[in-house]
Amino acid sequence: MKSKKSIIEAGINTLQLEAQAILGLLPHLNDDFAAIVDHIIAGKGRVIITGIGKSAIIAQKIAATFNSTGTPASYMHASDAVHGDLGMIQKSDIIICISKSGNTPEIKVLAPHLKQSGNLLIGMVGQLESELARQADLILNTTVDKEACPNNLAPTTSTTAQLAMGDALAVALLHAREFNSEDFARFHPGGSLGKKLYLKVSELAERNSKPAISADASVKDVIIAISKNRLGAVVVTDGNHVMGIITDGDIRRMLENHPSLTGITASDIMNKNPKTVDKDILAATAFEMIRQFNITQLLVTDADGYVGIVHLHDLLQEGLI
Repeated sequence: MKSKKSIIEAGINTLQLEAQAILGLLPHLNDDFAAIVDHIIAGKGRVIITGIGKSAIIAQKIAATFNSTGTPASYMHASDAVHGDLGMIQKSDIIICISKSGNTPEIKVLAPHLKQSGNLLIGMVGQLESELARQADLILNTTVDKEACPNNLAPTTSTTAQLAMGDALAVALLHAREFNSEDFARFHPGGSLGKKLYLKVSELAERNSKPAISADASVKDVIIAISKNRLGAVVVTDGNHVMGIITDGDIRRMLENHPSLTGITASDIMNKNPKTVDKDILAATAFEMIRQFNITQLLVTDADGYVGIVHLHDLLQEGLI
């Protein structure tokens, strides 16, 4: 059994080698890299990304990153490609083929066919004298000095370099397209960013009850209403017109200041100037207000008056905090 120190050293050595491999890519971001970005931006089709073995897994990730940042992409396993999946490639598609050696049997069979199809072929390759490099129109050089594996066998630094090069390409494309956070949110409507840019307080308020009570309601009725709706507050209304709000904090302060509850009604306890938001305000904006005023709920209104309540817990559940 290896010592704890040697185990930690092995981990540190791996990270150092992989960090060095990524930094070693910097000189390879050259005219080919810029030309690839230009071709993809100008292209009318998809980017088909293919590979074999561990490179295939990297290809899947790069395709996913491309799709989420505005570059239509599809993954194609190199082995499946030579057994029928070449049919997915259209004339307008651009192909990125990923391979460390560029000389695996599948790549050596696939590369000439890709070249013959007339599609632009980009080789992300670690051997510039390989069959893939020879067939490719443009090169993304991901050469590494050695793998982090002590036997220099298991793909480690090489796949890290491929992944980093894919990210560099995706971000360069994002930059070229002037792809912004609103664009990103369109592709991630279920994510926290999408919710920050699209989710409105009305959508949250409508999930809650709409607690309301009249101005002449007793303290007992106020407490029952607050406890029943689980929002920590009840709104005092005249029809749909908002007169004020009573929170559980208001109840505690009232009990501290009034030894006798005789004759006290909702109108005596309510805050006549509650913090409100229009129903079309973004939930993210509502959270900023809650944080600014150090409160736990906001009153939601529209032109007709009272709509509902949005609570801090609603924003927590949506992952906005």
